[in-house]
Amino acid sequence: MDAFGQGIARYLNPEDLQRIRGVRIGIAGAGGLGSNCAWMLVRSGFIEFVLVDHDRVEASNLNRQFYFANQIGQPKVEALRRNLLAIHPAVSVLAVEAKVVPANAVSLFADCHAVIEALDEACDKKMFVEALLPTGKFLVAASGIAGHGDSDRITTRRLAPNFFLVGDGVSEASGDCPPFAPCVALAAAKQADLVLDWALGRTP
Repeated sequence: MDAFGQGIARYLNPEDLQRIRGVRIGIAGAGGLGSNCAWMLVRSGFIEFVLVDHDRVEASNLNRQFYFANQIGQPKVEALRRNLLAIHPAVSVLAVEAKVVPANAVSLFADCHAVIEALDEACDKKMFVEALLPTGKFLVAASGIAGHGDSDRITTRRLAPNFFLVGDGVSEASGDCPPFAPCVALAAAKQADLVLDWALGRTP
């Protein structure tokens, strides 16, 4: 067992660790939500991922996304894959450099058990949830995570048996309400925690 495996085994019994490692997680979007959620899930013991994003790392991403200055210009999914492997070399990541659209939203994540919605635009979020919800996969989306202060406004709501929504539902990123690391990472952490709780069989 590698160093990471030895470490995580202190906190998870063999049965729970096997359960977690058997879950394949899809992440639609590798920005503030997706990149932060991904590393939290890796640190929780998950090892199977499908990452989908069409963007490249920009300087403006570094204030809240899990990237580094020397990765500017690189495809986000490839940069994120390398960063996740730096945490746990046994992680398996299918990195897909593509835009999530209605025609591929379901097929890209066909082999995933749980899916994280981490897209930027409200219309894309709506499209993705409407496409994935009927599949029965465990789905966690987010809406309203920009700004700073009053972090308790970022809550979790269960909208369907297999669907949770994180955020305040109103704080869209804009010039007057820019995205900052604390609230973005908080929302990503809530998304990751929901998946962990579900994978361990504790979500009713």
